[in-house]
Amino acid sequence: MKKYKIYIDTSVISHLDAPDVPDRQTDTLQLWKEIKEGKYEVYISTVVLEEINQCAEPKKTNLIDFLNQIDFTIIQPKDNEEIKNLENSIINQKILTEKSRDDCTHIACAVVNECDMIVSWNFKHMVNIRTINGIRAINISNGYKMIDIYPPVSLIALKGDNNDE
Repeated sequence: MKKYKIYIDTSVISHLDAPDVPDRQTDTLQLWKEIKEGKYEVYISTVVLEEINQCAEPKKTNLIDFLNQIDFTIIQPKDNEEIKNLENSIINQKILTEKSRDDCTHIACAVVNECDMIVSWNFKHMVNIRTINGIRAINISNGYKMIDIYPPVSLIALKGDNNDE
């Protein structure tokens, strides 16, 4: 079976330690279990690491411990012109605003690195029809492959598609 190439934003990792939202935490822990089993090829960016480092203790240490449980590829967007150009397109096309620059970076990192999907709990800026359609339009006009944006619960529902059957 195909191993999906997924980009995980900070909201997913943050929900691994989120007892105030038990349903999301449970879904995220289930996805994490599947990641640890090798069902997905995981990508994160240095922006994710920077955002985790801004968390208060003990959450910061807990999240770093979770990251240490999995294999992932780190994307470094800082000096990547292609990522910067895509970020700017997202803002110039008014899909997101400058205030959401980090979310633009997450999206651009995933698109440029040809991930199959972005996984996020960020419904305000990422997991919504306006952003998804806007990113699809930008990808088409710039020759990038299509990318899906889903919450973790949608991936754990893919079990039949991603089992070792």
